Amino acid sequence: MSRLSQVFSKLPVNQKAFIPFITAGDSGLDNTYELMQTLVENGADVIELGVPFSDPMADGPMIAKSHERAVADGVSLHDVLDLVKRFRQTNNTTAIVLMGYLNPIEVFGYQAFATAASNSGVDGVLVVDMPPEEASDLKQDLDAVDIDFIFLVAPTTTNDRLVSLANMASGFVYFVSLKGVTGAGHLDVDSVNSNLNRIRQYIDLPVGVGFGIKDAATALAVSKHADAVIVGSSLVAFVEKYAADKDKMLSTVGELANEISSAIK
Repeated sequence: MSRLSQVFSKLPVNQKAFIPFITAGDSGLDNTYELMQTLVENGADVIELGVPFSDPMADGPMIAKSHERAVADGVSLHDVLDLVKRFRQTNNTTAIVLMGYLNPIEVFGYQAFATAASNSGVDGVLVVDMPPEEASDLKQDLDAVDIDFIFLVAPTTTNDRLVSLANMASGFVYFVSLKGVTGAGHLDVDSVNSNLNRIRQYIDLPVGVGFGIKDAATALAVSKHADAVIVGSSLVAFVEKYAADKDKMLSTVGELANEISSAIK
C-alpha cells in the first residue's frame, strides 16, 4: 500500500485529509523545508510541493508569482527532489506530492525522473498539463516505482473522460472546484457536491477538492462531502507577504493550517 493510500485508510471516521500546497523554493529552499515541518505540526496529512516552472499557465497570479520567484532563484526539479530527500530524513509518514508541469520532467527523462523521485521519497505526481491520453509512458515508469499518478478533474470533465481517468489515476484525484486558475472565483459548495457525486460514479479513489478554499469556513463546507481539502493560494500569500520575516511567515502559515485542519478533523 502506498503512503498516500495509507494516509486515507488511516483517517478516523468523519475526518478528512488536509493537503496544503506551497511552491518549493519560494523564499528559499531552507524556508520551504521549515514550512513543510510547520505544516506537518499543524495537521497536514499530505503536502503538495509545486515544482517551479517559468510558464505556470494553470495557476492564478498568487501561485504564478511564487513560481517566478523560485525560478529567478534558480530552483530546479533536482533541487525539489533533494528537498524531499531532506524531509524524509525525519518524516516517513506525511505523503509528498509533486505538482507541476511536464517540461521539467521531459527534460529529466521519464524513467530517470521516476527513479529519482522514488529514491527521494516522493509519493505522488500531478502533471497539470498532461492529459490522460498522453500519459501512458510516464504512468508506466511511475507504476514501476510505486509512485501514484494523480490527475485533475474539472467541472467540465465529461463522463467519458472520467472513465479514462479511472484507468490511469491512483492515490486520489484532485477536483478543481472552479472554472479558471488557482485562487480564482467564488466557491459554489452545492455545485462541488453535485460534481463529487458524479465523479464517484466512475472513479473509486478518494477525491480531494482544491481551488477557492481560503479559510476554515470554506474548508469545513467542502469537507462534508470531499475526502480531502486542498489549500494553496492563501498559504502562498503569507509566504510572499512575510518573505523577509521567517518567524512571521512560519507562524501565520502555521496558524491558518491549524485552523483549517482543526475544522475538517
